[in-house]
Amino acid sequence: MEEAMNRGLSRVRLTRLRDRMTRHVERGYVPGIATVVSRRGDTHVHAVGNKALGGSDPVRRDTIFRITSMTKPITAVATMILVEDCKLRLDEPVERLLPELANRRVLKSLESELDDTVFASRSITVRDLLTFRLGLGMIFGPPNQYPIQRAISEMGIIGFGPPMQSTPHDADEWMRLVGTLPLMHQPGERWMYNTGSCLLGVLIARASGQPFETYLRERVFEPLGMKDTGFSVPRSKLDRLATSYWANQETGALDFHDGVEDSQWGRPPAFPDGGAGLVSTIDDYLAFGQMLLNNGKYGSERILSRPSVELMTADHLTDDQKAKSAFIPGHWDSRGWGFGVQVITRRDDMSAVPGQYGWDGGFGTTWRTDPAEGMVAILMTQRAEFPLFSPVYQDFWASVYGSIDD
Repeated sequence: MEEAMNRGLSRVRLTRLRDRMTRHVERGYVPGIATVVSRRGDTHVHAVGNKALGGSDPVRRDTIFRITSMTKPITAVATMILVEDCKLRLDEPVERLLPELANRRVLKSLESELDDTVFASRSITVRDLLTFRLGLGMIFGPPNQYPIQRAISEMGIIGFGPPMQSTPHDADEWMRLVGTLPLMHQPGERWMYNTGSCLLGVLIARASGQPFETYLRERVFEPLGMKDTGFSVPRSKLDRLATSYWANQETGALDFHDGVEDSQWGRPPAFPDGGAGLVSTIDDYLAFGQMLLNNGKYGSERILSRPSVELMTADHLTDDQKAKSAFIPGHWDSRGWGFGVQVITRRDDMSAVPGQYGWDGGFGTTWRTDPAEGMVAILMTQRAEFPLFSPVYQDFWASVYGSIDD
């Protein structure tokens, strides 16, 4: 299905986008795909394939996907709302509301045992959580290589590895366990992925005096009309949830990960994960992306001020922090990190426009908002793989920018 007007996007080239996505489905790389491209009032929606391998129930515009790390920008927006409400301050120590993180010790090195530490040079701040510079996060490399990885694994706490919706720990117990860990690095020293957003979810709940999901619903989802976004899928909507698959590293085939009737997302989680816990649809997330493109306003609703959006979508990492931050080789040469979003800093690809921001979800989703082009584009599917190496993502972004008609 598709809707297109002809103001800013080429109809012929949008057809090429549709055909390329269809080919990925036809060759079995993904079961189904939903996309939306919106530029200056010209909106194109396409859905192809099915919600499950071998199924006959098609992906539709309202199909619900697990958006994993595309949760992070939403969590960052919710944090900035609290900053504007003067309930949080960017450079205040988080220990006022997260006392579990007071008086931090820091490992002398990643190889150190958990008691081989020094004092933290300073407190962790709200800004540190937003920019992932708190000194805790995912270690990219073999699991259980270091003592702290083994401790995290033994505790069974999420936030330091692939997303898991099912966890025995509620937010307070999760915080207690995280508080027993030393920091991996000094606060402000380097970027470390993911865990800052998990902590922000707890911080938002405590600062607002509401459950995290309630706050998101009242201050973000309802004003934006995001009626299908949440940390779980109600039984009345389960038939719209797509089945999730892992890509087998040896064969490339799709292995079952999470279903529908028995889905981990079929019930409210004990710990609402601000880093990777949400489900959504392309229309819901389009509203979110359009709000940011419109400097915090959507229709008659203002979610954030323009200065907050500008701050959130600026690059906050120094050259030294980038040099110390392990990720993909060369990644930081043309990219930075804002508050829960990646920011393009240099044009090294057709689809990489300086000032563009967004992020991907490891279970098969990607989003960008591009102020220079006045554009928001989103792809959602259900194949978990590393975004930068996905032919679906690569073809999508090349086709999106190839469709610009001026």
